[in-house]
Amino acid sequence: MLSKLSSYCLFAILIGCAFISIEVFAHGVDDNTRAFLEQNSGVQFVPFLYIGAKHMITGYDHLLFLVGVIFFLYRSRDVFLYVTMFTIGHSTTLLLGVLGDIQVNAYLVDAIIGLSVVYKGFDNLGGFKRCFNWQPNTQWAVLIFGLFHGLGLATKLQEFNLPKEGLFTNLVAFNIGVELGQFAALVVILIVINVWRKWPSFQRFSTLTNTLLMSAGVMLIVYQLTGYVINLRSV
Repeated sequence: MLSKLSSYCLFAILIGCAFISIEVFAHGVDDNTRAFLEQNSGVQFVPFLYIGAKHMITGYDHLLFLVGVIFFLYRSRDVFLYVTMFTIGHSTTLLLGVLGDIQVNAYLVDAIIGLSVVYKGFDNLGGFKRCFNWQPNTQWAVLIFGLFHGLGLATKLQEFNLPKEGLFTNLVAFNIGVELGQFAALVVILIVINVWRKWPSFQRFSTLTNTLLMSAGVMLIVYQLTGYVINLRSV
């Protein structure tokens, strides 16, 4: 019973992320958050903390990547190491991207984030060894893709032209919120995966799960590149 429940929960996460309206949630913000970001001034630590946490919890592209990263990690220290590498990556570019006003195309960055999901599913399936007889350094890959995930967050915040007054403090609050949201999501994901690992269905469905992961990543890439092309034509 627990086997079926845990597998259904993880499948629900993956399938929901794959088929939910990408246009609504792809680094998007709701109307209330948008209004606040467009009108805020000065230090707003708690609101930015909340927005950061909410963005990570609803940021299915980040969560899909993390599911892939920890899917076959069995030791707590390995989970901590890889999550730390991801955190260092996205925290660095989030802060530097906004503070340094680094302008990048949001569609292309989000397409690379989709590629990170495809990469992790492909890696979990042993695709690199089977197809290329080569295995990339998984730690460096998580760090590098973490940089792009942070850049994606930065591009979204830059759309609101946040005032300089209190900007650094607000960004720190947002980043802390992102980490809190990430931690909360990871707790749920780890519980589901750890329970599922105790049952034979984990190995039976691991291939399907990571195939769904790749499929969701491909959908993200296609959506973002389509948006990029449409945006070019409208200029």
